Order: sequence, then structure tokens, then C-alpha cells
Amino acid sequence: MHIAFFMSDLGGGGTQRRLLGLAQALAQMGHRADVVVASPEGDFHDRVPSAAHLVSLAGGSIRLPFLGRRRGLRVAAVAGRLADYLEAAAPDVLLSSSNPANLAALVARARTAHRRSRPLPVVISVNVDLAAALAGRHRLHGGLLRTLLRRHYPQADAVVAISQGVAASVAAVAGVPPERIVTIPIPIDGAAIRRQGAMPLEHPWLAPGAPPLILAVGKLKPQKDFETLVRAFARLRASRPANLMILGEGERRASLVALVQHLGLGASVNLPGFAGNPYAWMARARLFVLSSRWEGFSNVLAEALAVGCPVVSTDCPSGPAELLEGDALGPLVPVGDPAALAAAMASCLDHPCARDRLMARAAAFSVERAAERYLALLQQVTGAAAERAARVGTTA
Repeated sequence: MHIAFFMSDLGGGGTQRRLLGLAQALAQMGHRADVVVASPEGDFHDRVPSAAHLVSLAGGSIRLPFLGRRRGLRVAAVAGRLADYLEAAAPDVLLSSSNPANLAALVARARTAHRRSRPLPVVISVNVDLAAALAGRHRLHGGLLRTLLRRHYPQADAVVAISQGVAASVAAVAGVPPERIVTIPIPIDGAAIRRQGAMPLEHPWLAPGAPPLILAVGKLKPQKDFETLVRAFARLRASRPANLMILGEGERRASLVALVQHLGLGASVNLPGFAGNPYAWMARARLFVLSSRWEGFSNVLAEALAVGCPVVSTDCPSGPAELLEGDALGPLVPVGDPAALAAAMASCLDHPCARDRLMARAAAFSVERAAERYLALLQQVTGAAAERAARVGTTA
């Protein structure tokens, strides 16, 4: 099969990591993979599989300052270029991920419908609980996005939800028929993660006798609610020594640094920015913490499990409760509650879950298993599209 993977850019996020991993797995299985991006910028540029073909849709308009700062508008601006690519390259199926990319993919497919002899199947992937994500937006912005989702998402040949909670939100918010929604958890390459986790790493906080290292990983944006984590850490530090490392970059950096200084935590909190290999930190941390207001599944939580790092998470919609089997594998606390988060962190430091149980849970989300399920779905929708085209031809 000729499969096109469409995403906004090559930034160091979970969406990019997942689609690039799938592209590599399917390319290794003998399929042709095109990695199509609205912008080629990002920390994952060197992670594009060598067997895949990178296609950049960036043009003059995408470099305008007001578009460069707004990912949704930036991706929407390349819908026409995406349509041109689909006509010229003629992939068998298009797989996209993230709301901006999904909408652009469906609009581009509509623009090419009259140019192709066979309909192009489009499979979209949804990574977050839509209801929770929309609730965090300005009312006008959220209302517009909800309208766009309900207008376009039902036109997809299939929707992949990365958790059962996300699947329910896609049906409720976007109006997609449940029979067209398939739940495929995020693929985790546990062996590769553990190899990277074993790579050398030196830092004073990792020296023998140093206080326990608590780790968080993610973009510094409101969704991740690192402010609550910092406040919870301040409560924890009042009763015991510890250090907090937050790996990631984003719009909330200045406010987070200001909060750290305000709470007098400058010597025990570090925000070094994006890390190409966060697994080396996960493998050495005493505790991994997810403080998000909402998620879809949480790549980083599953990756922490893959190296056997004990975890604490907010019970946010959706994913962590499914991933941790309730609270069997790690405490779940209410969103935005520093006191509860601090208490859970202390409890988990004192009584961590066994590493082998955590690693066994991560093994359920192997790349091979996910690639097989994605391939079966892509073959199903392309087969159905071919049957529809044959029926139309016979009728004509």
C-alpha cells in the first residue's frame, strides 16, 4: 500500500512520535510511506524514517508571522497544497492526526474528489478528549471548532481514538457514528525506550545520595498544568528533600519560572527545555508525575511504565485511568489539586509499585501490535472504497 501520514509539523510531541513510529513500522513491512507535513520544522526532523519520503507543504503564506504562531491556521493554510499532493502522488489512503491536520485532510480530500477515478479513503486519529479540550477554549473559538468537527469528522472513512474515553467524546462531540470509531492505544516501543533509557546521563541530581528525582515531561502549555505540579512539589519539599525536573518547552515557560522563584524552589526545580532522550531521565527518576487537565491517553505515562518508573497522575479525561487500570499501577488524583497531588507523590515515593508490573503493562501497547491493527483498518477502508467505486462504475 501507498500510505500518506499527514501531521502539522515535526515538533517533539506525542502525535509526531506516534505517526513517525507507525510510518517506520509499516515501511519495514513493505509499504510505501509518505510523511506529509504542513511545516518541516521541529525537533523530530531527524526521526523521519529513512525508508519514508518526507513531503513538506510549506509555502510563502505559511511563513507569515500571524500564521507561524498559530498552528491551527498554519495547517489550514496548506489544505490546497495537500489537495495538490493527493492528486499528484495518488496515495491509497491518508492517515492524519490532531484536529487541525484532520480537518485539513478532510477538506483536501473533498477538493480532489472530482479529480480521482477512485475515492481516497481518509482515516483520522483523535488524540485528546474532545469535550475536555473544547471546555478549555474561549467560547467563540470552542464553538467554531465544535461546528467544524461536527461538519467534517463524520465524513472520515474511519476514526481512530487512542482510548475508550476519547472514542466516547468523538461520538458525543463530533457526531461520528460509533461503528466508524476504532480504539487503538498509542504504540510504545518498549525495547527502544529501554535502550535509550540505558544511555549514559550525568547530572548532579543523579549522584549517589542525591535527593529523589521527580520527573515530568511535556509541552509547557496550559493543558499540562505544570503550575499545579510546582505547587504540589512545594508542599512535598516542605516535609522532605526532593528535586523536580520538567522536560519540555512552550508558551508557559516564563510564568512557570516566575512561579518557581516565587515559591523559593529555584535550587530544586529545573526546566532545561526539550530533551531528545527523555527516557534516560525516566529510567533514573524515582517518580514520574502527570499533572494534565486532560489527555487522550498520555504517551509519556506509558513510556515511563516501559522503563519501570513509578507514576502518579491526575484522573483527567481521558486515558490515565485506563492505562493505570484504575489506580492499581499508580495513584490517581483530582485535576488541579496540589494537596492531593503532593500526598500521592509522597505515598508513591514511600511505596512504589513493582517495576516488573509497570513494564508488563507497557508491553500491552507494542508498536508491532498497533501497526498490525492500523494496517488492518487501512486495508479495510481502502477495500471498501474500491467496492464503492466498482458499484458506481457498474451503475454508470
